[in-house]
Amino acid sequence: MNRIARCLLGTALGLTLLAGPALAQPKADPDWPCVQRKIATLSPGQFWTGPDIAAAGDWGSDNAAAVLAQKIASRRTELTQVGPLLDTFAATFGTDKEAKDKALTRVYAGVFEVINGERDKVVGGIARYAQGQRRMAERIRDEADKVSQTKDAPSATDATELPKDQTDLEAKFAWDRRIFQERSQSLTYVCEVPQLLEQRLGEVARMIQAKL
Repeated sequence: MNRIARCLLGTALGLTLLAGPALAQPKADPDWPCVQRKIATLSPGQFWTGPDIAAAGDWGSDNAAAVLAQKIASRRTELTQVGPLLDTFAATFGTDKEAKDKALTRVYAGVFEVINGERDKVVGGIARYAQGQRRMAERIRDEADKVSQTKDAPSATDATELPKDQTDLEAKFAWDRRIFQERSQSLTYVCEVPQLLEQRLGEVARMIQAKL
């Protein structure tokens, strides 16, 4: 096997490492590629120590609470804006503490549902992303094998001009490898999103509870 072929095969064998350390480690869920531990589902009680959520009523039926919940759940709303928004909302209840606390509890229920729903979509997307990477890695290994076999063939020479089918194969291999590497780098950042959403949910929950 010539030097170029050995290099190609070495690159292909190392492709699974390019997707990040998580792809090289055995996991209970083969479709979870992230270093961060997978938490399949969240529960409202993980972030809430306030009044009973069920007793506060359906957040979706309270238009004011629903609008506020969706606004402060959105990552477009800076956390520094959440406190003033909650203050304005709480002030509408005057001295009626019971009504205020129930309304704020409904706001939390809405925030939880919105953020948790977004998180579920991200977690599902990560699994599909990892499956695509795995299929691409297998395809690239096959391409590397074909390139190596072509170079090791008896008819192969060190001529300056290679056959068109061989140059096309090498170009496809190089392109697929580049895409795989770029997607692997992107996966590192995508894996952080569920944790960032959990952190936001916890911080918003703390802010709401501070107003009770």
